[in-house]
Amino acid sequence: LEKGRQPLNIAPVLLNTLDKGEAAVIQLALDENVETVCIDEAAGRRMARLYDLSVTGSIGVLLRARSEGCEFSMREAIARMQAHGVWLSDRVIAFALAQAGEA
Repeated sequence: LEKGRQPLNIAPVLLNTLDKGEAAVIQLALDENVETVCIDEAAGRRMARLYDLSVTGSIGVLLRARSEGCEFSMREAIARMQAHGVWLSDRVIAFALAQAGEA
């Protein structure tokens, strides 16, 4: 077993601009030299790109899972996300369904 990380020291510019979760994702990526982060909110995505991080979102993760052989209904996955309060634009939903062959 390894001892857990020290508490994350999040840059004030991130904390003052984003919610704590998005700020922590970006800070951890920078600290650990991670190239890609998963952030759905527009402000978080913009900030991540300012730090030269690649960005994907929840739909991108689902599409990647499908491309790697996971079998599931994209339509049902989206419905479950929405049932838990995740907002997705009609454009993003249409894109996801088309990419998954469920349009």
